[in-house]
Formats: sequence, structure tokens, C-alpha cells
Amino acid sequence: MIAAHDIAIVGAGMAGASLAAEVAPHARVLLLEAEDHPGYHSTGRSAAFWSETYGGPGVQPLTTASREFLANPPEHVSDRSFLSHRGCLHVADRSGEPLLDGLLSDFDGSDVVLERRRREELERVLPQLRPGWNRGVYEPSCADIDVAGLHAAYLRLARKAGAELVTAARVESAERVGGQWHLRTSAGEFSTAILVDAAGAWADQVAVLAGERPLGIQPYRRTLLQVEVDPPAAADLPLVVDAAGRFYFKPEAGGRLWLSPHDETACDPCDCAPEEIDVARAIAGLELASEWRVVRIERRWAGLRSFAPDRLPVYGFSDSGRGFFWCAGQGGFGIQTAPAAAKLAAALLLGREPAGIDPAPYRPARSAN
Repeated sequence: MIAAHDIAIVGAGMAGASLAAEVAPHARVLLLEAEDHPGYHSTGRSAAFWSETYGGPGVQPLTTASREFLANPPEHVSDRSFLSHRGCLHVADRSGEPLLDGLLSDFDGSDVVLERRRREELERVLPQLRPGWNRGVYEPSCADIDVAGLHAAYLRLARKAGAELVTAARVESAERVGGQWHLRTSAGEFSTAILVDAAGAWADQVAVLAGERPLGIQPYRRTLLQVEVDPPAAADLPLVVDAAGRFYFKPEAGGRLWLSPHDETACDPCDCAPEEIDVARAIAGLELASEWRVVRIERRWAGLRSFAPDRLPVYGFSDSGRGFFWCAGQGGFGIQTAPAAAKLAAALLLGREPAGIDPAPYRPARSAN
């Protein structure tokens, strides 16, 4: 007998888990994960920060609306905050100064607090900063996120509300017959009225399997390193981001740094690994802006960030009328926007009026305009 559900969500990373937690109290939910453990890909490889400017003005409403839940979660979700203060310092050499001005312009008139910093103020926070980096913008609201804790909380909430999680369940076919989706997976066959595509880098592949029009969601590789530096990095160092997009770094335990070359290399969906050229670029970016010496590379890893062509996430039913729902294209901001995005997507999925955030910029049909 094929198990029947109201909603089947493909992908149990942050997007799928948070959406399952929101809709499971109202419907019979099946959460299908291709890997042996949820969160193996993008969720498990995050740089783990919350920044209101990350993703740009189109993403910022989702980020800002997620802050209260992350900072002060309800008691039934967690007994502690998912956020810890970090702060973010956007820095620029001469080539990056117009981009720093663009950042200020992008968020002018919004609720995002951005504060200009002069060279002497930058030196107090970052004494290793090289000459020529004379301007900065400080984003005081930036925080670290407990990604693993948040993901686990959403999975726990989904299960408690009755959602069924099936791992090692890669979708092999999806056929719409008689108002139901019939799914064949590596873990068995299932039936559902609505199919939700929260498959991250595999979102377009799942859509094609289901006979839906893909939206051009493209995965990009992002590289991260953990490095030992001399002198050791201060524990209270903010996240430091190059306005020109050549690097970012933040402190890790023991005076180390988490460092990225801010790379975006288009690739096929895969279990990606860092490439030596990107590791070298990360170190070169750090040395371009600072006088730190990299003593040792302790860890290196890479993850996929997947975007729709206009770089905004996609939430809503496809226009096919076949009960296919998109929850995808969340780039590198899917974790920091998860609370608000899940509530928005859940309202659309359940046929309710979304509260607080206009869903129009994120509708799937916009790609056809």
C-alpha cells in the first residue's frame, strides 16, 4: 500500500524542515531527504551569520522579520537564543569605495542601521588592517547563528506535530494522476496531494522529474577555510566583509579565522569540495587587506548556494495547476531568513493570507515576466 499524505516536501535542509514545522500542525506532512542525514549539504556548511544587508534589499524584509524568532525563540522551540552578537564591518580600499557607497544607498530609508567608519576607527577594531583601507561601514545588528540548533529545533517541531521524515529517499519519479502525486523514491513509494520542492541545488531537477517548468535555479560553489593566523585573532572581532566581494572572515575559537574568498562558481548539483585555486584566493584576499600571516590551514570545505536568475527566493505554487509548490532559490540567506520565509511559504501553501511580508516579489511566475 502506498502511504498517502496531504503534503510531501522534498528536501529536509533548513528550508524543508522549517516549512514542515509550520504546516505539520495543519496537514499530514511527509518530509523526504535524499541523504542519510538532513542538512548534509548547504545547511551543514553555512558560514553561520545573520546579516540584514546580506542578499540585498529584496531579501532584507525576510531577514529582519526573522530576527525576533531567532533572538528570542518561543519556549516550546528553544530555551536559549539562536543568535549571539557579532557585528559586521564592511571595509573598502579605493577600488571598493563606490561599492561601499552603493551599500549605504541600497539601505537608505530602511530600518537597517549602518554607521560610517573612518580609518582611525577601523584600526581600533582591526589593528592588522593594511594601509589604503580607509573607509568602512559598521552593521551593528549582525550576529552569529546556531545553525545546527535551529535546524534540529525545526525537525523536532515537525516530528512533534506529526510530520514523517524519511531519509535516504531520493526522488526517482513524480507522476500526477487523479489529483495525486505518485512518488517513487529510493526508500519506497508515496502518494501526496501537494508536492513541495525544497530541494536546494536540486530544485530544478526535481521540477523536471515532476514535469514542471524549471526556473533556472543555479547552484554556485562557496569555499570556506579555518586558518590559524599570527597574531591570533581577537575573539570579539566582527565579521569583516570586503565591499568589493573578494573575501570575508570572522573569528573562530583559539584565535583562528573562518575565511572565504567570497567565490561563486557555477556548477552542477553535487557534493562539492573546495578547489586549490579558491583556497589560494581566500588567503590572498586576507593578505591583501591585513597583515595577518596564515600559519596553517586547519580545515577547508565548500557548499552550494542556489539562486533564481534575479537572486530572490521562490515561494508559491507553479502556474501549472497541478499542486506543485516552490520553496527554493534561497542562496546563502536561507538560514537567516528561515523563520519568516517558512511562515510566508506556509501561508501560501495552506491558502491563507500572508502576514507582514508581500509575497509578490517571490512568486514563481515572475520568472516568466
